[in-house]
Amino acid sequence: MSRNGTSPCTAWPVALLIGLGAAAYTAWVLEVIFSTGLNPIETYVSELAAQDQPLGGLFRATDFTAGLLVLVGGLLSLIRLVRHAESRRPWAVVGWAGVTLFGAATAADAWLPLSCAPTADPECAARETAGLVPATHQAHAVSSSLAMTGALVGLVALTVAARRYGWFAPLARYGPALVALELLATAWTLTSIALFTAGRGTWALGAGQRLQVLLVAIWLGLLAYSVHKERRT
Repeated sequence: MSRNGTSPCTAWPVALLIGLGAAAYTAWVLEVIFSTGLNPIETYVSELAAQDQPLGGLFRATDFTAGLLVLVGGLLSLIRLVRHAESRRPWAVVGWAGVTLFGAATAADAWLPLSCAPTADPECAARETAGLVPATHQAHAVSSSLAMTGALVGLVALTVAARRYGWFAPLARYGPALVALELLATAWTLTSIALFTAGRGTWALGAGQRLQVLLVAIWLGLLAYSVHKERRT
C-alpha cells in the first residue's frame, strides 16, 4: 500500500488510461502527414472531424477514444478518493472531477460533429450564421466548451493539489508553467473566436486552438507520469 492507502496495482490503470488518452488527443498532428485541405493556422481543430472532410471519420474516432480513456481514468480516480478519506482533499476531488468532465465532453464531441468547416468554407459560415446548419453545430459548441472547461478545472485544481498537499512531484514542478501557458492559449483562442464570429477574420484561430489542445495533452501526459511514479491518485 502507498501512504495514502491506495495500492500500486490500482494506480497504474489510471496512469495508463490517462497516458493513452493524452496520446490519442494529439491525433490531430496527423494533418502534418496527410493532406486535409485545411489550413492549421486558421481552422478549428474540430473541423478536421467535420462530416464533409475526407478524414473526418478518423479524427472522430480518435477524439472518442481519447475522451473515453480519460473519462474512465478520471472515474477510477474519483472512486478511489471516495474509498480513501485521507486522500479526499478538496482540490483533488475538484481536479479529478474536471478531468472526468473533460473526458466525457470530448467523447461527446465525436458524436456531435460539424457538418462542414466554417472557417474554410464561406458558404458553410454563411449557413451557420443564418442558422441553416444541423443542430449538431450548436451541440458541438456546447460539448467543446464543457470539455475545455473541464480541462482548465483539472489543470488548475490538480496542479494546486500537487503543490499544496505535497503530491505528484513532477506535476508540482512543471504544472504551474503549463497552467500559465494554457490560460494564455485559451485567451488567444477565445479572442480569435470572438473576432471570427464578428466577421473580422480568424486571427490565427487554428494556431491558438492547436496550442491550447496540445498543452492539455502534455499536461495529461505529465499527470499520468506523476500517478505512475508515485503510485497514487
